[in-house]
Amino acid sequence: MGCSMFNKEEDYIPEDSADKLYNEGLYLLNNKQQYEDAAKKFDQVDRQNPYSDWARKALLMSAYSYYQAQKYDDCINAAKRYVTLHPGSQDAAYAQYLIGVSYFDQVLDVNHDQARADKAVSALEEVVRKYPDTEYALNAKKKIDVARDQLAGKEMEIGRFYMKRRDFTGAINRFKVVVTQYQTTREVEEALERLTEAYVSLGIIDEAQTAAAVLGHNFPDSPWYQDAYKLVKSAGGEPSENKDSWMSRAFKGLG
Repeated sequence: MGCSMFNKEEDYIPEDSADKLYNEGLYLLNNKQQYEDAAKKFDQVDRQNPYSDWARKALLMSAYSYYQAQKYDDCINAAKRYVTLHPGSQDAAYAQYLIGVSYFDQVLDVNHDQARADKAVSALEEVVRKYPDTEYALNAKKKIDVARDQLAGKEMEIGRFYMKRRDFTGAINRFKVVVTQYQTTREVEEALERLTEAYVSLGIIDEAQTAAAVLGHNFPDSPWYQDAYKLVKSAGGEPSENKDSWMSRAFKGLG
């Protein structure tokens, strides 16, 4: 296949065909909600009229139509192509947002692989970084918080699994990820309480006291702090923060 395939007279596409195909795509999208068929019409515009203004508009509509059809990989591919070809367009922010929400909508519960949550956060952070003054940036921030909660939840699930197996070192490593990387999520309070429990179980009372103290300082009304306090007391200690601990450094400046 080469350029010669477009040289045959029967392959000639009239100039107004782009308009016709584009409007057919809009009809399918708006009136019949045949999203995948609409996307294919927009793809046809792009193929037959490359680098035209019609192609630029059709490429974005193709991404949107694939998103509505829940064909997320196709949406991501089309939106990435749009951002690459038209980075200065006023619609580039929306195309980047479509990439992020396509990954975001595939984020499943914490019992499943969270690779898509990582990709969602990365793509949505790109929206916030490149297009901070757009409406999409505000929506992206909200979705980032949800995706980060999801990632933190996965670490907590694995950490609790290790706790049940009495693999306290393995559990600590997972809870440490939550405390250091996801400390603004809803999971961090439990992570600090679980760290207190794990350190008490290992007899590392100094770190248990620090975990409880950091929890109490940042979340004094948390029921998780009440549990952590009891654990430390049962081990003969009091919540007391070691400023040199990694937990103290993780929360430095956030209180």
